[in-house]
Amino acid sequence: TSPAVSMSTIIDLSHYLFNAAEKKSIEEVLAGAELAPAQCLWTTEASGSVQLRMDELCPEQPITVHQMFTNSVQKYGKLTALASKKGNKWEKVTFSEYYHLSRMAAKGFLKLGLERFHSVAILGFNSAEWFIAAVGAVFAGGIMAGIYTTNSPDACLYVANDSRANVIVVENQKQLDKILEVKDKLPHLKAIVQYSGSLKEKLPNLYSWEEFMGLGLEVSDQELDEVICSQKANQCCVLIYTSGTTGSPKGVMLSHDNITWTAHHASRAGDMQPAEISQESLVSYLPLSHIAAQIYDLWTGIQWGEQVSFAQPDALKGSLVDTLREATPTAHMGVPRVWEKIMEKIKEGISQCGYMKRKLVTWAMSVSLEANQRLTKYVNHFTVYHCLLVLQKLRAELGFSNCVKFFSGAAPIGSETLQFFLGLNIRLYEAYGMSESSGPHFMSGPKAYQFSSCGKVVPGCQYKLVNVDGDGIGEVCFWGRNVFMGFLNMEDKTKEALDEDGWLRSGDLGRVDEDGFLYITGRIKELIITAGGENIPPLPIEDAVKQELPIISNAMLIGDKRKFLSILLTLKCTINPETTEPTDILSLEAVEFCQRLGSQSTKVSDIIGGKDKLVYQSIEEGIARVNSKATSNAQRIQKWIILGKDFSIVGGELGPTMKLRRPAMNSRLGCNSVKDSVSFLANYIVEIRFVMIFFLI
Repeated sequence: TSPAVSMSTIIDLSHYLFNAAEKKSIEEVLAGAELAPAQCLWTTEASGSVQLRMDELCPEQPITVHQMFTNSVQKYGKLTALASKKGNKWEKVTFSEYYHLSRMAAKGFLKLGLERFHSVAILGFNSAEWFIAAVGAVFAGGIMAGIYTTNSPDACLYVANDSRANVIVVENQKQLDKILEVKDKLPHLKAIVQYSGSLKEKLPNLYSWEEFMGLGLEVSDQELDEVICSQKANQCCVLIYTSGTTGSPKGVMLSHDNITWTAHHASRAGDMQPAEISQESLVSYLPLSHIAAQIYDLWTGIQWGEQVSFAQPDALKGSLVDTLREATPTAHMGVPRVWEKIMEKIKEGISQCGYMKRKLVTWAMSVSLEANQRLTKYVNHFTVYHCLLVLQKLRAELGFSNCVKFFSGAAPIGSETLQFFLGLNIRLYEAYGMSESSGPHFMSGPKAYQFSSCGKVVPGCQYKLVNVDGDGIGEVCFWGRNVFMGFLNMEDKTKEALDEDGWLRSGDLGRVDEDGFLYITGRIKELIITAGGENIPPLPIEDAVKQELPIISNAMLIGDKRKFLSILLTLKCTINPETTEPTDILSLEAVEFCQRLGSQSTKVSDIIGGKDKLVYQSIEEGIARVNSKATSNAQRIQKWIILGKDFSIVGGELGPTMKLRRPAMNSRLGCNSVKDSVSFLANYIVEIRFVMIFFLI
């Protein structure tokens, strides 16, 4: 008898055989494609067009977002596409309804005067309306531009003005107030639409969602179809704005082909299944203005017929787990900080269990970790079976009872977090890429996994390492259909990002093993170059400190142009659920760390200022252990300080995806005098250890 073959394999094989039978040369595909004329691989004009990076590795026919959606409606029309909880009831929208609602939104935008290649800016938390407005903007010939909900009025002004926003869609009064404050400085703005809550005041050119959708009744299908038919796959349809930590935010221009090709190929590299095999279900909660969430939630959802359930706006304040329990997703993506917070909550829950239950869970996690790390058949299957029964209950409490794929992206994740989740029999599949590569360029998944690796290059994409050193580490460069069109209105920045042959420079340092797995070792701009000329990547050292000292929440290494390394440390603490600001109260894990030392500290302020000698001694010993593993004296931490407050988005130390804004922090530290430096740190630090030595290096 022949071995069993999965339906996924059969479909992949049928696609291969079909493509082989119908194989055409790149020239034939391009001749048959309806593309706008283009002479270059990049452009900085919103109305520009680009040559596509098509070759024998990615010869697929280029299609627009509308073509992708209509293909999906034909296959998945009756399946649920979007699910939103209103009160105690889930309201669901099928793919057919989703498509028609997007057309109505497109007509509404045309009625409001949306011009070709001008933007619709969207400012609000994830929702069905966010998705419909995004797709509708593209259908109407505009460019969709997300704005982070944490942006200040001036930051909103920058994005809306740079993208020439004709319409701004806001979630509620809080976001509306930001736009009303700056609207007189937006010459292209014609209307504002609010999609959640009632309008407190009726103002000119301000519409509720219901009023806006009603405008579409006044525009004919023929008028909309003419706009749709004019769109080409090599033209811009999405703008992703970078965080702007090193200057003004850059508008990353993504074409229809960038979106549709990436949604198809990157997701399959992560083993996301088409709905004809098994409909994937996921929960949308990460900022959609970031490429990671947008490509994963919105565009891949359309491509493969996935069901997307929307979390509540207070998801990251604690309600996410409630949504997960109800939606029971089959796949889940988080940024490293989210996975770390989940880990901390689980640890707290375990510590509060009774003795027997705590012992049982600890045993099960140790068995799971060992089995996952060994990855061999030489394990006691009876023991593993009972271990998984225990862990299944814990996973169900998290809402992961049906989840089989767990992804992490947008920032590097620590090995402690990866190991902890292996103890829950959860492999975190890392994705690596950037806004300029439409999201993932390397993907991990069930078929491509190595611990702490970013996976393998997405099929159809290419990479190269340049300026490789003796350890095989070089800058990672990208090539593929996912590589962006250029930065809007920024020719110099675009030329910096692309080499003379059109390869995208990532700015990241990495190495690739003999099996093709990528390991990121640092970022060129973040490399610390000491006064002695040694190049030191900070991430491995920071990660090692956090792994040695469970009380540490954030660690930031400092030493550029200095004689030795110092490190800023913050302690794990609770978060104010209303403001999301760190409090003075230590987390349960941090309190337990103190108790194991014999310390009675329960607050950050109990420790800093040298008040808690036991904790200080433990940190000193932990750093000494890290130093003992250093490859050179230059990589040893000589001085350390504890900050009085943890890093946060509100405080400006973390970006929207909770990644450390290292350039911004370095610029704050890069004061001209000792006095200026001490003045800056006074906002964070109650006690400075060896302050004069630290700042006079």
